[in-house]
Amino acid sequence: MQNQNTPILRLQIALRLNAMAKRKRPATFTATKAVKALARERIGMPPSERVIPHSHEKASKRKKHKETLATILDKASRED
Repeated sequence: MQNQNTPILRLQIALRLNAMAKRKRPATFTATKAVKALARERIGMPPSERVIPHSHEKASKRKKHKETLATILDKASRED
């Protein structure tokens, strides 16, 4: 265990005791944020975004191969 009278340890303790917390700067005013805040107060929150799938994703969900004659006949025989 270190001796508590070492110069480095004394310096660290002194720095911790004398350290002052920095003041937080006030946020800079932006007109855009102010207008949006007023709109949210008066009207309310806007609806969340709707995700529109890409056309490539729609195409990938479609069947990639036509049904064969055997599968069509098999389905028809099951329905009867």
